Amino acid sequence: MNLTPLIRFVVRQEPDIVTARQKTRRMAELLGFDSQDRARISTAVSELARNVYQYAGKGHIDYSFKIDGEQMLVIKVTDSGPGIANLSEVLSGTYVSSTGMGVGLIGSKKIMDFFDIVSNVGEGTQITIGKSLPKRTKRIEPEQLDVVLTDLSSKHVVSAFEEVQNQNRDLMTALEEVKAAKEELAELNRELAETNRGVVALYAELDEKALSLQKANEIKTSFLSNMTHEFRTPLSSVISLSWLLLNKVDGDLTSEQQKQVEYIKKSSETLMELVNNLLDIAKVEAGKVSVSNSEFNIQEVLGGLRGVFRPLMGNKNVTFDVFDPTFDFMMNSDEGKIAQILRNLVANAVKFTEAGSVTVSSKLIGVDVVEFEVRDTGIGIKKEDLDYIFEDFSQVETPLHKKQRGTGLGLPLSKKLAGLLGGDIFVESTIGEGTVFRFRVPRNYCGDSEKVLITSEGSQNGTNDEENSPAQNLDNGEKFKVLLIDDDESSRYVLKNLVKNELDAVFWEASSGAVGLDVIEKWKPDLVFLDLSMPEIDGFEILVKLREEKRNIDVPVIVNSAKKLNDFERKFLNDYSTPFISKERRDEVTAIKDLRQALSHVGVDYKVRD
Repeated sequence: MNLTPLIRFVVRQEPDIVTARQKTRRMAELLGFDSQDRARISTAVSELARNVYQYAGKGHIDYSFKIDGEQMLVIKVTDSGPGIANLSEVLSGTYVSSTGMGVGLIGSKKIMDFFDIVSNVGEGTQITIGKSLPKRTKRIEPEQLDVVLTDLSSKHVVSAFEEVQNQNRDLMTALEEVKAAKEELAELNRELAETNRGVVALYAELDEKALSLQKANEIKTSFLSNMTHEFRTPLSSVISLSWLLLNKVDGDLTSEQQKQVEYIKKSSETLMELVNNLLDIAKVEAGKVSVSNSEFNIQEVLGGLRGVFRPLMGNKNVTFDVFDPTFDFMMNSDEGKIAQILRNLVANAVKFTEAGSVTVSSKLIGVDVVEFEVRDTGIGIKKEDLDYIFEDFSQVETPLHKKQRGTGLGLPLSKKLAGLLGGDIFVESTIGEGTVFRFRVPRNYCGDSEKVLITSEGSQNGTNDEENSPAQNLDNGEKFKVLLIDDDESSRYVLKNLVKNELDAVFWEASSGAVGLDVIEKWKPDLVFLDLSMPEIDGFEILVKLREEKRNIDVPVIVNSAKKLNDFERKFLNDYSTPFISKERRDEVTAIKDLRQALSHVGVDYKVRD
C-alpha cells in the first residue's frame, strides 16, 4: 500500500489505552466516517492496545492514510513482546485461554475491512487493520490530512470517565441502530411473506391459465382438423362440377359463362389448397401425422421435382434447374414429406421470382445430414421479416403479393414437417438479389411412427334418409346396377355423370350409410361406390359389415372420397381389396384413368370411347 503517515502513539501505561481510543475516534470523525464506523475503529484499536499493554508491556500505534484508489484509514499496532505461539488456533477460534487471549483479535478482524498479523515467538507481534472510507463520503485531499493532524495535536485529552461516557454513547447509538435494523428486517420479512403469498397465488393463476390455454389449443386443433375435413367434400364437388361445365358435358357455355366458371374453379382450387394446408398443420400440432419411413434414392425425389415444375414455368422469364448430387446416396426417411417440403420451397421461389433463375441442389453435411438448397434470384426478403415468414397466415407485403395470392401456410407447414423429421429450415435473403432456403434433415430418421386415425370427416348436407329408403319394388331387371353411397348430393351428381359415360347401368343413390346398407340388402347392386366420411355409419364400418355377411361378401366396392388417407387407412382398404379414387379431379383425363383402373381392379368392364 502507498500510505501517507499521520501520527504515532506510544502505549506504556494503562491510561494510554483510553487515550488511544479517544484519539482514534476523533481521527475517524475528522476523516468523515459515520458514527457506527467510528465506534468499530476505536473499539478495535482499544482492544489491540490492551493486548499490547497486557502481554508485551509496551508498544506503539502508527496511523496512516491510503489516499490513492480506494481510500482507507490504516492502523498498525506493534510490540516487542513474546509473540503468539498458537496464532492459527487463536485466529480460528479453537484456542482456549484462561486470560481471554485471542478474543480481541478475532473481534477486531470481524469489524474491520482489512486485517493482517505477523507474530514470531520471542520477537513480538505486528497487527495491521484498515477501514475503507464510506463511498458516500467525499474523497480526502492531501491538504485535509494536515487539518486532521493539527486538530489531533491541539485537542485536549479527556479523562477516563469522559471516555467511558463517550463509549457508552457509542454503545447506545449502536444499540439503537441495531434495534432499527431489527425492526426494518421484521418489516421486510412481513413484506416478503406477503410477496410470497402473492407469488403463490400468481403461480396458481398461471397454472390455471396454462391449462386453459392448453385446452383452448386442443380445441383449436380439433376444430381445424374437423372443419378442414368438412370443407373438403363440398369444395371437391364445386371443382368437379366446374370441370363438368368446362368440359361441356351438358352442352356449350357462352364465352362469358366459361370465364365465370373458370373463376369459380380457380377460386375453389385456391381454397382447397388452403384447406389442405390447414389440415396438415392441424395434424402436426395434434401429433397425428404418420411418418412413413422407407429407403429411397434422393435422385428420384429431385427427378420428380423437376418433372412437376418445368411444365409450370410457362412463359416466365425464369430458368429452373434441379442439380443431381455428384454421388448416389440413399436416405431412410419419409420420402413423401421431404418431397412436399421441397415442392413448397420451390413453389414459393417461383412465385416471387419474375426473372432470373430458381435452382435446387443437395449435398451431404458430415455423414448423417442431408442439406437441400433452393436458391432464387427473386425480390428477396427483409432481414426483420425472415422469422415472420414461418408464422401461420403470415405474408410479407411486397408489390408481387398483389399479383401472387397465397395462403401464408406453405412455409409454416414446411417448417413443422421438417421438425417432425428431425430437421429444420434456414433462410438467407437480400432485397433485390434473391433468397436461399436450406432444408437440413437427418439422412436416417430415428423417431417414432405415429399412426392415429382422424375419423372426423364428412358433410351433413344431403337428402333425408327416409326419402331415400329403397322401395319394395326396386328394379331387379337385367341392367347393370350401381349404388352410390354418399351423404353429399353434389358429389353423387358428379360421380354419376362420370360413371354413366363408362358403364351402361341403372343408378340408385343413398344419402347415408344406413340407407346404403338397406339398399344393398334389398336391391343386390352389381357395384357400390362408397364415401368414407359420413355421419353415424362411415365407409369403413360399411366395408366391415359387408365382408362379415357371406351373402354380400362378393359385392364389388370402389371408395370415392375427398379424405386424405394415412398409412393405417391405406392398409385397411388394401386388406379389403378396395380401390380408392379421389374426389379431387383436376382434369377429365386423370378422372377417367383413375375410374377405369378402379373398375378393372374390381373386375368390371367399362365402355371404350374414341
